[in-house]
Amino acid sequence: MPYIVDALFTVPVILLVLAIMILKSSIKFVPQNEAWIVERFGKFNSTREAGINFLIPIADKVSAKRSLKEQAYDVPSQGAITKDNISLTVDGVLYFRVLDPYKATYGVEDYAFAVIQLAQTTMRSEIGKIDLDKTFEERDALNAKIVEQINEASQAWGVAVLRYEIKDITPPMSIMDAMESQMKAERERRAKILESEGERQAAINIAEGEKQSRVLQAEAEKQEQVLKAQGEAQAIIAVAEAQAESLRVVGEAASTDMGQKAVQLELATKAIEAKAAIAKESSVVLLPDGQTEAGSLVAQATTILNALNKG
Repeated sequence: MPYIVDALFTVPVILLVLAIMILKSSIKFVPQNEAWIVERFGKFNSTREAGINFLIPIADKVSAKRSLKEQAYDVPSQGAITKDNISLTVDGVLYFRVLDPYKATYGVEDYAFAVIQLAQTTMRSEIGKIDLDKTFEERDALNAKIVEQINEASQAWGVAVLRYEIKDITPPMSIMDAMESQMKAERERRAKILESEGERQAAINIAEGEKQSRVLQAEAEKQEQVLKAQGEAQAIIAVAEAQAESLRVVGEAASTDMGQKAVQLELATKAIEAKAAIAKESSVVLLPDGQTEAGSLVAQATTILNALNKG
């Protein structure tokens, strides 16, 4: 009897455990940015997106889990030959994401491997279309062309290439030495051009400075001459006005009796001084008869003055 009770108690427990296991296997939580491919009896059934999903135990099976995030893969270094027959070693980085989980699962065995191989072949093909110099100058255009070519072929795989970036382009050592020599020559040429431009500009600046200096000097000399002429003119005018004023004063004074006497005295003094000067220059002085006295000289000067006043 105890064995029967134990058996009856064990059966519900077993059934409960089985129910929990079945429920657990039928409830699936798909993470964000993931898509699960569900097959039913080995055949594609549905694509389950993020959230809670229910599966039929035994019949349904998750055959693949595809990440919908952007993925980055290194493209291994590989050899490529340019249009001008220069061998290069090129590597890069590929960025892509899965857009269609169904095609990424059933359209290709390994979509990541397939995309990387396609990127390598496309890169070799595109580099073969351009010269060595353009591989460095047109890297952005080269990346864009590689992305375009890959996307045309990867549509059937449900994958979209977002970016492709060339990391390193390594030419042979001999080409690198030649490029270094070329760049050195170019730098020297630019330095010489800059030096000559600097010398030319300096010569122009010096010439302009000398020209401006001469102009300023000429302007200063001109201004100096103008000021000097104006000063001399004003001095002449001042002297003339002073002389005129003195003559006017002398004339007014000479018209009086006292002025006449002063004039006579001045004339006599001048005559005596003149004769004294003549006497100093010569040992013999000849004078007209009756005119040796100073009074006769004064009388003659007075007669001349009177004649001038009457005239």
